[in-house]
Amino acid sequence: MTKNLKKDLQAVNREIKALSKKVEKVIVAVDKLEKTKAVKATPVKKVVVKKPAVKAKPVRKAAVKKPAAKKTTQLSAVDTALGFIKRSKKGVDTATLMKKTGFDQKKVYNIIYKLNKLGKIKSVGKGVYLKA
Repeated sequence: MTKNLKKDLQAVNREIKALSKKVEKVIVAVDKLEKTKAVKATPVKKVVVKKPAVKAKPVRKAAVKKPAAKKTTQLSAVDTALGFIKRSKKGVDTATLMKKTGFDQKKVYNIIYKLNKLGKIKSVGKGVYLKA
């Protein structure tokens, strides 16, 4: 008996919920109809709005762009060493290059090798280099 009663109550509950949704839809539909009838009932007068004369906007001059500040590029290791060699009159030895540039011995020797291959420096004596 209680099982049937419980099932019956659940069925009634579902039907009540379905009916409440239908009632809400009907209310929304009636509201829409009332709004359209109210709009149709009031006569709409066409109002002609004259557009004001369009004034020409003053032409703005384009802002002059300032040239971008040049970024100071760091010299490469080769350029740094070449600068020291070019400034010397009697030539520069590898020990002096290591002191001035702060590079280790292997890096200085590699730089000298590259510059010699490019023909930018020449060897004046053993370990002494001068611009070509």
